[in-house]
Amino acid sequence: MSHDHAHDHAHHAHDSRRRLSWAILLTGGFMVAEVVGGIVSGSLALLADAGHMLTDTAALALAWFAAWISQRPADGRRSYGYHRVQTLAAFVNGITLIAIVVWIAIEALRRFLAPVEVMGGTMLTIAVLGLVVNLVVFAILHGGDRDNLNMRGAALHVLGDLLGSVAAIVAAVVILATGWTPIDPLLSLLVAALILRSAWKLTREAGHILLEGSPEDPDAATLRREIPAALPAVQDVHHVHVWSLTPARHLVSLHAAVAAGEDRQATLVAIKALLVERYGIRHATIQVEAPGDCADEA
Repeated sequence: MSHDHAHDHAHHAHDSRRRLSWAILLTGGFMVAEVVGGIVSGSLALLADAGHMLTDTAALALAWFAAWISQRPADGRRSYGYHRVQTLAAFVNGITLIAIVVWIAIEALRRFLAPVEVMGGTMLTIAVLGLVVNLVVFAILHGGDRDNLNMRGAALHVLGDLLGSVAAIVAAVVILATGWTPIDPLLSLLVAALILRSAWKLTREAGHILLEGSPEDPDAATLRREIPAALPAVQDVHHVHVWSLTPARHLVSLHAAVAAGEDRQATLVAIKALLVERYGIRHATIQVEAPGDCADEA
């Protein structure tokens, strides 16, 4: 790994932790304010929303921990280091979001069947304050590393709150104007559907990486086709495996059959250079062999 490449990853990691720290401070601070306000005013809505903010603060804390521990160096037991922890945190956050969506859907259906009194004025105040906090936190996280699944998972939690705040503002205005309370669970279901789509995508992508799935670019078929096309000395590429530590860090192992009379060492260097320049793959394990002389097929 080049010095510039390592420095770039260290910069992104530091920036991610800084952004997550601000997000935790703002979200946790607003949660404490809601608890105090709920106790003083006796508002169950405030205390319920504080519980939701507690979930988000925990999710952001998990993301911060993953960003921190991923920078620990590799050791004898973890030769690739701790980079995969960020993907694991994204997977956990994705599953948590799906669970929250299920809870919102169940609670909304209960309110359709048994409507409850909603304090429109209190609800509007909470929603406006929450919207301001969530807009600031989302802007902080959204400006971070776009290729980092961990950051995307954290931002998705905040986006869910942001959409919830917008829905709550609309619902509160409708309730204050018309008294029609079913608008509250109706908009909650709409927000839940929006969150579910993104949460499922995040969980599926993180799960694919954890299962050592091939990235979309490059996949094994692409490397088998493009390496021999770019390097005439390579007659065939087989036993190709491509996987990822994170969405931005791909790894590959392959066998390359080099034509008789060609310089195998020079060809090996050329293959590695091609993988770096064309696909950004800096960690490759390559077995060079003569055509038809693969040890794994003996």
